[in-house]
Amino acid sequence: MKTYIILLSATLLTIFACAQQLESEVKAEDPVNLTYSTELVVPDLNIPWGMAFLPDNSILITEKSGELIHFKDGVKSNVNGVPDIYVRGQGGFLDLKLHPDYETNGWIYMSFGSSSGEGDGGNTTVMRAKLVDNTLVEKEILYKAEPNSKKGQHWGSRIEFDDEGYLYFSVGDRGNRDVNPQDITRDCGKIYRLHDDGRIPEDNPFVNSDNAKAAIFSYGHRNPQGMVKNPFTGAIWVNEHGPRGGDEINVVEKGKNYGWPVISYGINYNGTTFTDITEKEGMEQPLFYWVPSIAPSGMAIVSSEAYPDWKANVLVGSLKFQYLERLILENNVVVKREKLFEGIGRLRDVIQAPDGFIYMAVEGKGIYRIVN
Repeated sequence: MKTYIILLSATLLTIFACAQQLESEVKAEDPVNLTYSTELVVPDLNIPWGMAFLPDNSILITEKSGELIHFKDGVKSNVNGVPDIYVRGQGGFLDLKLHPDYETNGWIYMSFGSSSGEGDGGNTTVMRAKLVDNTLVEKEILYKAEPNSKKGQHWGSRIEFDDEGYLYFSVGDRGNRDVNPQDITRDCGKIYRLHDDGRIPEDNPFVNSDNAKAAIFSYGHRNPQGMVKNPFTGAIWVNEHGPRGGDEINVVEKGKNYGWPVISYGINYNGTTFTDITEKEGMEQPLFYWVPSIAPSGMAIVSSEAYPDWKANVLVGSLKFQYLERLILENNVVVKREKLFEGIGRLRDVIQAPDGFIYMAVEGKGIYRIVN
């Protein structure tokens, strides 16, 4: 009986602790006084996955279905010379990013599903090219994740540059949860780092590890669909989809293991569990996690003077709940969440453009700009 009472007490303490933790979570709120509104800049888009702003203020936009759109002076035109795009499930034509020195070298970086290589299906590929007379030229494949898979989920795939000019990109676990993310000899479930021409940096963390994929910068990721360089610190931040619960924001560090699927704050979609731990030695904790999931995609950290009351806030698109989430941080801890522009639609991408304004890509609608 004494043993039973001790066990019962321990169980009740655990339940109480969990309840306390849930009660202390930061809940998403409606804004008290939203002084900003949205205006539709590029209408009539289906699934605009990524966007990049050219020096002449025109916009390049990827459509997941395989088109690259150039929006200039109010007119949309299809760019020629687009690579063969493998479209399946969540995969297709994905992200875009200009080289930091684009005005000098003209390089545009893009990620997409490709069926090249051995095996059926496809996997995430990163390419660079130049835009001449509305045509992609000088196309160079920089990285192709392997192996091909006919699964449709978890392609990643955002692109970013750091302050030293290194190229980062994400590849999701491709639905192979129990094999890919924790194995550095395999692609998928990773953040990668390359030189801008595709060479492997000599100081990448696993360059000297036997059989490792030398391009890997960090591992243990599920499906990162948001990536941004923190304009105040230079660090690379990612957001990634969890399963049912457990979406995360992570600050990416060299050689670190972000835990998927060994640790997670989520459960299976059918309500069953796949892990009973949320932390483990040698695995990183997220800066922030969502329960329930919001299905995050795209991310911006505000540095523009156009939004003085949002300075240093993090903006994340929610596919599931169809709003823009504003996260207010103090000392890298989220202290407040706001739901902005509820009902706008499945918000696929959000970036701060060179003109200082925040732009949002919304499925079934187009590109919106946030204005006063």
